[in-house]
Amino acid sequence: MSSRETVLARIRAALADVPSEEGPEDVPVPRDYRRSHTGPGQDTVALFAERVADHRAAVSRTDRAGLRDAVAVALTRRGARRLAVPRGFPTELLPTGGWEWHPEPLDVPALDGLDGAITLAGAGIAITGTIVLDTGPGQGRRALTLVPDYHLCIVSAEQIADDVPDALARLDPTRPLTFVSGPSATSDIELDRVEGVHGPRTLDVIIVDPGISEQP
Repeated sequence: MSSRETVLARIRAALADVPSEEGPEDVPVPRDYRRSHTGPGQDTVALFAERVADHRAAVSRTDRAGLRDAVAVALTRRGARRLAVPRGFPTELLPTGGWEWHPEPLDVPALDGLDGAITLAGAGIAITGTIVLDTGPGQGRRALTLVPDYHLCIVSAEQIADDVPDALARLDPTRPLTFVSGPSATSDIELDRVEGVHGPRTLDVIIVDPGISEQP
């Protein structure tokens, strides 16, 4: 018996007592596991910013009034001038000046020729410092944030969940979800870190926090 036949035989044996008319949605899944690893009263936004920075991404916080200027500062720091803009991105957030904004649709060669992309986010996860993109308005398709070498992502404070279960509860599981934890990075066989192989080499995150102006 081949390995394939062995695996299939074990699956058939495991399913032997399952009624033919039963589907996965008919069986309740226990949800009594620990749903958050953040501490009581912990500042979720501050934790998210800290964890994103741990992934070697640059993080800044601003209120809505300062967001456009924060975008300009981030792009100037990176020397990014030609950027892809997804459908549904608020054009009032795009600074004026020497930037070129390239709206979708864009093919892969066009994306590869740009300096980067600017998007919104679908959600954020504080405990892991992860951004979730779900191709919603202002986010674009996956290629938009995987092909260019630079990604500037704007996340609202109210989008940031404590932990993964809370974030998933806010998202539509039928949509294509992309989880981004820092710039694209991998290691070769000698554990040398290489960035930019599977996605952008550089990630900047701007957190829009209404309470930031009240902080010292």
